[in-house]
Amino acid sequence: MSAWIERVWYGGSRWRFLLWPLSWLYLLVVAIRKTIFTMTKPSASEVGVTFARPPVIVVGNLTVGGAGKTPLVIALVEYFQRRGLRPGVVSRGYGGVSESYPVLVERNPDPRLTGDEPALIHMRTGCPVVVAPKRAEALQKLLDVYDCDVVISDDGLQHLALPRDMEIVVVDAQRGWGNGLCLPAGPLREPVRRVQSVDLVVSNGLHAQVNADYTMQLRPVRWKKVSGEEEKGANYFAGRTAHAVAAIGNPGRFFATLADLEVASIQHAFPDHYSYAQKDIEFNDDLPVLMTEKDAVKCKSFNLENAWYLEVGAELNSTFYERIDARLNELRSHKKDG
Repeated sequence: MSAWIERVWYGGSRWRFLLWPLSWLYLLVVAIRKTIFTMTKPSASEVGVTFARPPVIVVGNLTVGGAGKTPLVIALVEYFQRRGLRPGVVSRGYGGVSESYPVLVERNPDPRLTGDEPALIHMRTGCPVVVAPKRAEALQKLLDVYDCDVVISDDGLQHLALPRDMEIVVVDAQRGWGNGLCLPAGPLREPVRRVQSVDLVVSNGLHAQVNADYTMQLRPVRWKKVSGEEEKGANYFAGRTAHAVAAIGNPGRFFATLADLEVASIQHAFPDHYSYAQKDIEFNDDLPVLMTEKDAVKCKSFNLENAWYLEVGAELNSTFYERIDARLNELRSHKKDG
């Protein structure tokens, strides 16, 4: 995200007033699109969903850029796996380009085809993941190939054709809803009132600027070598200087984490979903190169001697998972009654 857009959306720049007319036009297009979809809503078979499907949980956000959806998706997958369930994930696969879709994300995925986030989810959890621009097609392919009893959509809140039984919105605690305006004057994909119709709002971080049902904290777990199996504790680089590269929605969050870990970082921010070349992360010194796990999935094929990624874990209150379980039990009860 450019510094100029950052100032307009999150810094109170007066440019937002000049962009207001375009935001109204954007809202008009969104409203027309929803109206047309409602009036001509296709049947399940017409959008590709031709099966008795399991529950679908959409994890999305209202803003453009990273809010922390993927860590929450991973946390949900790991929770369901601990309970003995068989979760699957569908995704748009931003940053990936394939000749055909849907794409099954399998062992040793190529993020250039699947996108970085689907590759990360599969590599971290071993969970079945299917990618397609039309998420309903990804959903059908997932359940054609895998025996899943719960499905999580990584993003897709605005994808009207995707059936869903639960919606979770993730919001960045520091950024909130920005200036509260829709694109392009602000960062919102939909008006803030959309949160009134979702099931849960999760704040990524403490002291959120907006009301949220639950707080998610990302805790550093360990450093892992990008090329190799070596691991170090989360505080291994404390007191040292290192290059920090990040191609995520909010690079500042990663840089702040490094500061909390007492790392003096030389910061290199890239656009979200950026496709790295090895030269991007080669520097004329012997300092270590630190990155996020999302960045690392795109750099594993490089020959990097001293590059490390930070594995983080999402921590949520146990009542969050109780709410998820209650909703799934409610859906199962309705299915039995039907």
